[in-house]
Amino acid sequence: MLTLGVNIDHVATIRQARRTVEPDPVAAAVLAELGGADGITVHLREDRRHIQDRDLQILRQTVRTHLNLEMAATPEMVEIALAVKPDYVTLVPERREEVTTEGGLDIVGQRDRMAAVVAQLQAAGIPVSLFIDPDPAQIAASAQVKAQFIELHTGRYAEAANEMIRGKELALLSEGCAQAIALGLRVNAGHGLTYWNVQPVAQLTGMEELNIGHTIISRAVLVGIERAVREMKQAISG
Repeated sequence: MLTLGVNIDHVATIRQARRTVEPDPVAAAVLAELGGADGITVHLREDRRHIQDRDLQILRQTVRTHLNLEMAATPEMVEIALAVKPDYVTLVPERREEVTTEGGLDIVGQRDRMAAVVAQLQAAGIPVSLFIDPDPAQIAASAQVKAQFIELHTGRYAEAANEMIRGKELALLSEGCAQAIALGLRVNAGHGLTYWNVQPVAQLTGMEELNIGHTIISRAVLVGIERAVREMKQAISG
């Protein structure tokens, strides 16, 4: 059954705008789970622009579903992951000047480095997912570095200018799912998905989990996070 990971980063974004204590992403995680979230996702960035170390530590103690830590493949972040032991880690590209994650990891261009990071985390019992574009070479490389999961970047699909382009991007995602599964990888997806464009991705054969944040938190500002999560679950199931 397809599951929903709710990314709560932007609850912390609001808090950090004033460098205060509210809203608390830990409380948001509790409410998201009450609304039906199957997992909680956070991205601990190197510049700590939203989620803080304190948040991650408390979430590890309080999340009752599963905790997915998005992070760069750096020694600092690997050390944190090994200490906190999230239920799984998603390795993502990260540049300080970007507003949000732009594009997938280049596994092909850093195969040896990624293999070492994946091996270190998975040896500690932390499954690793690689956030990549639906590119055949990147998918093949992800299998070669022995990650358990990939997360297909859905940004180009979500930002498509018209239905023809969106259809082509959806086909690439579908082909990527099939290739990954044939190589023994498990498949998640995320980035830019909304209540209005999520269902075709949710229906892709082999898709296991969608990680969605901005659209849910945006709606939660208006209707509350429990309702926002419930409505996304409904959008996914059709």
